[in-house]
Amino acid sequence: MSKSTFGLSEAFMSWYRPRAFRDTDVLRALREETAALPNANMQIAPEQGAFLGLLVRAMGVRQAVEVGTFTGYSSLCIGGALPADGRLVCCDISEEYTAVARRYWEKAGLADRVTLRLGPAEQSLLELEKEQGRGWLDLLFLDADKTGYDLYYEIGLRLLRPGGVILVDNMFWGGDVADPLKEDPSTLALRALAEKIHGDERVEPALLPIADGLGMALKR
Repeated sequence: MSKSTFGLSEAFMSWYRPRAFRDTDVLRALREETAALPNANMQIAPEQGAFLGLLVRAMGVRQAVEVGTFTGYSSLCIGGALPADGRLVCCDISEEYTAVARRYWEKAGLADRVTLRLGPAEQSLLELEKEQGRGWLDLLFLDADKTGYDLYYEIGLRLLRPGGVILVDNMFWGGDVADPLKEDPSTLALRALAEKIHGDERVEPALLPIADGLGMALKR
């Protein structure tokens, strides 16, 4: 989900955005369709999608999982950067929103690379662990319910191979994580996870100022 542009001017953003990523007709069409939805802000920023695709290519990712698909923008960016025999598993609970994603996977020619699992993310991740074991996953992208992040992170670390990466969206939460007066469940969960990842000896951490803050954890 995209929440923050750090107060940058519209003039700057109009200059920056076209230079931050290479657009496609499919990505543009999905952004426009999603913009008309009541929860449009749940879609990641275009420059964040470009970063995801670049990272997938740079790492040589073949096996990826995302938790939180919405209308499919991040899955287009990740799936489109995979090799022909690569696979992306999308975990989400909304049949309505993922129906949009399915249409765009077809339009982008990615239907054979992307698999959707509808249901609670914990259940889907545990099923993947049971089916495929541990240590096979290259990349996990988390962009779902914030109070579930810690659990998804822990299961994800078991699935991840050494050198694999977990990406965690919305780690800034519009700046609320740095405000001690903010104590809603999502803010508390994100604040706690940021501290946990920073001190977690199982990973190498980084926190990137992309969109609403992108946490990274490389498994040792």
